[in-house]
Amino acid sequence: MIRQPVVAGQFYPDSPSQLKEMIRGMVDDKAEKEEVIGLISPHAGYIYSGPVAGATISRIKFKDTFIIIGPNHTGMGRLLSIMTEGVWKTPLGEVEIDSELAKQILATSSYLEEDYGAHQYEHSIEVQIPFLQYFKKDFRLVPIMLAYSTSATYKEIGKELATAIKDLNRQVVIIASSDMTHYEPQESAQWKDTQAIEAILDLDEDKLLKRVDELRISMCGYAPAVSLISAAKELGAKRAELVRYQTSGDITGDYSSVVGYAGVILKGMSPMASLAKRTVETFVKESKIPEPEELTPEMKQKAGVFVSIHKLGQLRGCIGTFEPTQENVAQETIVNAISSATRDPRFLPVAPNELDDLTYNVDVLTKPEPIDSQDQLDPKKYGVIVESGVRKGLLLPDLEGVDSVDYQIEICRQKAGIAPDEPIKLYRFEVRRYK
Repeated sequence: MIRQPVVAGQFYPDSPSQLKEMIRGMVDDKAEKEEVIGLISPHAGYIYSGPVAGATISRIKFKDTFIIIGPNHTGMGRLLSIMTEGVWKTPLGEVEIDSELAKQILATSSYLEEDYGAHQYEHSIEVQIPFLQYFKKDFRLVPIMLAYSTSATYKEIGKELATAIKDLNRQVVIIASSDMTHYEPQESAQWKDTQAIEAILDLDEDKLLKRVDELRISMCGYAPAVSLISAAKELGAKRAELVRYQTSGDITGDYSSVVGYAGVILKGMSPMASLAKRTVETFVKESKIPEPEELTPEMKQKAGVFVSIHKLGQLRGCIGTFEPTQENVAQETIVNAISSATRDPRFLPVAPNELDDLTYNVDVLTKPEPIDSQDQLDPKKYGVIVESGVRKGLLLPDLEGVDSVDYQIEICRQKAGIAPDEPIKLYRFEVRRYK
């Protein structure tokens, strides 16, 4: 069965060359690619929502299969449907359905039904596909369509997706296709969309549903978003990031009645933070130091590293090295993760019963450079080292509550025991932060 494109020539060009050229102007080929579990991407005409979709999809590392969950605008077909066989066609070629995974999802789910009719004339999944084809030709697809049901059903569908993915040990990316507020003045749309986006960034599907209901947010794909969040958390999602938001008014200049578009990526723990977590858990539980598994490129470098541990949002330990002391960043992370958990003089050593409540940040430092004046500092961008003789105090950048250079320097003086009137040398550095 071939699912023919139904909005080619309307939502996007039906000429392959024109379509490629249009997408090329909306994506960032140089964007750093990240491992993501899922994303939210809009589905309007490309002239309106394409810049948001393009910016978001540009950020992801591709997998062989994409599960795309769309809302049913047409009212046709089954309320909760999946296609398990066939191909989807666009001007850029055909994409085969991942039948093995689709059938596993269908067998696992208590709610989804096999149905072609719901997908036949619906655009919300179709418009995502050319963006994916621009970057990768040989991926496969699992199309799922959600119409009206209960919040519990949407969440359970997400959990069932995660179960099927784990049962097959399949590497996938899940896309929830959704526009945001429809046809309200710019100020109203932005305010409502901010409320919905905050819930998404908190990975809180109940909060999202509550805000959509109480604030009457006309987010057409709230059901796919709920299923995505539910699935992503089961698959290890720990954080989400808003990539881009804009409205149709930003394109047309007419702000009297706009539609909002948001691009969000949902991510798990980075390999660096995962290494810190595994190190602490292994050391606290077994008094053993684990060996790193496969080293990512950044783990092979040499640099100073700080490992920060938080418990329920509060600092639980932070120790690191100004400059490299180990053979690579992986070993630097292991050593400092253990020190942060067990040797930070401000805290008792981490106990086994605390491990489930801990989160980890790993900051990899650039080489500190001397500066002539504190005017060359920025608390959001640069960390600072304050030096007087053999005493040194260091503070990482972009810390909550530290919003001035004077405060940065004051904290560093206190940490190093340097009096306010003692002369100092200043150094600055940047960090790459892994969560």
